[in-house]
Amino acid sequence: MKDQTVTGFGKAKDGRDAYLYMLENENGMKAYISDFGATLVRLFVPDKDGKLIDVVHGYDDAAGYERGDGGFGATVGRNANRIGGAQIEINGVKYELDKNDNGNNLHSGYDYYQKRIWEVKERLADRITFLLHSPDGDQGYPGALDMHVTYELDDRNTLNIHYEAVPDQDTIINMTNHSYFNLNGHDSGTVLGHTVTLHADSFTPADEQSIPTGEIRSVEGTPMDFRSGRLLGEEIDADYEPLQFGGGYDHNWVLKNGGRFDKVAEVASDKSGIKMEVYTDLPGVQMYTANFLDNEPGKGGVSYIKRSAVCLETQYYPDAIHHDNFPGPICRKGEKYDTRTAYRFLTD
Repeated sequence: MKDQTVTGFGKAKDGRDAYLYMLENENGMKAYISDFGATLVRLFVPDKDGKLIDVVHGYDDAAGYERGDGGFGATVGRNANRIGGAQIEINGVKYELDKNDNGNNLHSGYDYYQKRIWEVKERLADRITFLLHSPDGDQGYPGALDMHVTYELDDRNTLNIHYEAVPDQDTIINMTNHSYFNLNGHDSGTVLGHTVTLHADSFTPADEQSIPTGEIRSVEGTPMDFRSGRLLGEEIDADYEPLQFGGGYDHNWVLKNGGRFDKVAEVASDKSGIKMEVYTDLPGVQMYTANFLDNEPGKGGVSYIKRSAVCLETQYYPDAIHHDNFPGPICRKGEKYDTRTAYRFLTD
């Protein structure tokens, strides 16, 4: 009998086959994840009427993900976000990284984790674990490691993501998931009517190249204050330098979870009745409002427009390696990198 939970997902440019794996819970919620990039491709969530709608941007096959540069649904590593000057120093040794973003390093350079085929290590009805071997010197970083990423869909309509690795040298590890969420449906236009709540009293301002200055600034009295919930569109174009530099929201907020796995954010739709809660044990979340999408061709013939989604990327702060006052992104030799993020979906 044919396994209905795995389907072909086209071929990578090196000729290897890619596959798409479906997880389903007792409520009918479905997550489709590809071994190409350990990528979340589709996420069907019940709306207020019980209808399943796909709430993440994506492409129809592996070739779309190879072409695309937005990081839809991507498992990003070895280091998510930006490193200023594309250079790091660990234990007195300097390492040069790819300058793929205005002389800086973004999402680890050109040889992205999300553009490689991962090995499926375990697959059950409600979860799947992917493995990627990252050798010493991969993307310019020291140390070899086996990165495990597990997606689990539970019966509380929560998509759990668990990252695990043990490096054989001191190195940076800072993984994230780069899903683009639109809770009215991936094909429904902008998210400016979504209401976002962030459990954060401060954020890390950045320069014109989106590299943090090192300041930790209070959100009080600024368009960055989402503590009580606010519409994304309310002040996204405000005359406020961080927003002008980012073309909208594309910043890291300082979370108050103290390293505990806790709820850190909430997004509420304006049409579907879907609400998404975000949980993590990581110290920061980068909220990005898809400011640079420009009619990107996506799934099912949909063109994704500017601000048609919101990303909530849990992670260490951008450029943390260069700021002693930021939580450190170094994982020591033999220590386990072990972190979790979850997206839970409810309806009003």
